[in-house]
Amino acid sequence: MNPTIQAWVKTSSYALRAVCFVHIVHTYIYEFTETRGESMLPTLAASNDYVHAFKKYKDGKGCKMGDCIVAIKPSDPDHRVCKRITGMPGDVILVDPSAGVPDAGSYLPSEVEEFDEDESFQTYVKVPRGHVWVTGDNLSHSLDSRTYNSLPMGLIRGKILAANDFNEPFWGGRKGNFWGFRKIQNTYVEED
Repeated sequence: MNPTIQAWVKTSSYALRAVCFVHIVHTYIYEFTETRGESMLPTLAASNDYVHAFKKYKDGKGCKMGDCIVAIKPSDPDHRVCKRITGMPGDVILVDPSAGVPDAGSYLPSEVEEFDEDESFQTYVKVPRGHVWVTGDNLSHSLDSRTYNSLPMGLIRGKILAANDFNEPFWGGRKGNFWGFRKIQNTYVEED
């Protein structure tokens, strides 16, 4: 075989292997992706923030209340969202906590209540089995479960464990480390 063709075949083989390796890692192990929007302020910046999402938690496996996740947006499958889990299956959730806690005379349903956009956000819903309730940390600028109801766990693509803020300098900056690297903490605090 011609040495030039042989070198080309060998290089193509390595390139194809590298592409397959990256695809497998991105699909099943780890994803490094950009986030945009104000819904997760102050946890994530509005632009140029890149999150480290681990696929071990795909489909909600091992996810807990307070975890930040990357999921497919239920109302637009071509987009992804970064949100925090604020309700697990079986939890009874106040649909819009930013509207304030209802009077003592308000009711708490014993059965699952259907989501109704026209209703006042002074209602409760029970998170169905196989779903989670997700909200942005910046409730006033977030489209989340308050808009599209409970999120099926099958749409969860991974759990966010860390982020890099590329608005920061390469080293140092306000966050004092490599490109604004920081761990994303679970903010759920269980009361005793």
